[in-house]
Amino acid sequence: MYRILVTNDDGVHSAGIRAAVRGVVGLGELLVAAPSGQRSGVGRSISVFEPLRYNKVSLDGVEAYEVSGTPTDSVIMGIFWLMKGELPDLAVSGINIGENISTDTVTTSGTIGAALEAASYGVPAITASVQVVDQGDKFDSRNDHAYQFDVAANLVRRVAKNVLERGLPPGVDILNINVPVDATEETEVVVTRLARKIFRTAVQERADPRGRPYYWIDGDLVCTEREGTDVRAVYQEGKISVTPLTIDNTARVDFSEISELVR
Repeated sequence: MYRILVTNDDGVHSAGIRAAVRGVVGLGELLVAAPSGQRSGVGRSISVFEPLRYNKVSLDGVEAYEVSGTPTDSVIMGIFWLMKGELPDLAVSGINIGENISTDTVTTSGTIGAALEAASYGVPAITASVQVVDQGDKFDSRNDHAYQFDVAANLVRRVAKNVLERGLPPGVDILNINVPVDATEETEVVVTRLARKIFRTAVQERADPRGRPYYWIDGDLVCTEREGTDVRAVYQEGKISVTPLTIDNTARVDFSEISELVR
């Protein structure tokens, strides 16, 4: 029987992870290990200066564990403690509240970070996210009831079944799925590459009650991008984006060109 690890970065009690579980239930033996609370934006960070704790919880009748640390911690605890070091056949991370598109988000997303951790052990991984109307909803799970996950869950099921049976193509470690907020079962699915940016980064200065300055990092969305990118597919074309990712960050260049730079 296949073994599937399900995780996320919105917390084990989010509506999105429940949808992910619904998407893969019946495909194999499930284990859910996810952060105890909201951990968006932490990337692949790992807890090395504090201990971890976990509690067993009921998640719609499926065995689940809430972990005190990050999404990466949850994957490590899931595989090396709860699964006793036996690698799962598939890792599913999500379904995230908020799109994870462009290099901006895949390098900072806890959803992607969890998948990267699983992939680093050779476990094929799927990440899934749904677009939000208000960017603030990405960090506030109290609003997750306002979003529909059925389209994403159904697609995750199809993809998971195929990956379990066929594996991922050589050189692919993760399939990153992003579903527009108004997607239906008829919405076209396209394979895309990462756009360079999704945010025009900015910093806001404000003052606390004592007049001392503090700062917020923010930025406007980049909604127009080149053809074939995930940003264009989701924002401009309203299509479901599937982007193949690899954990090998080595630049695809002629190494002789780099040799010239270090002489």
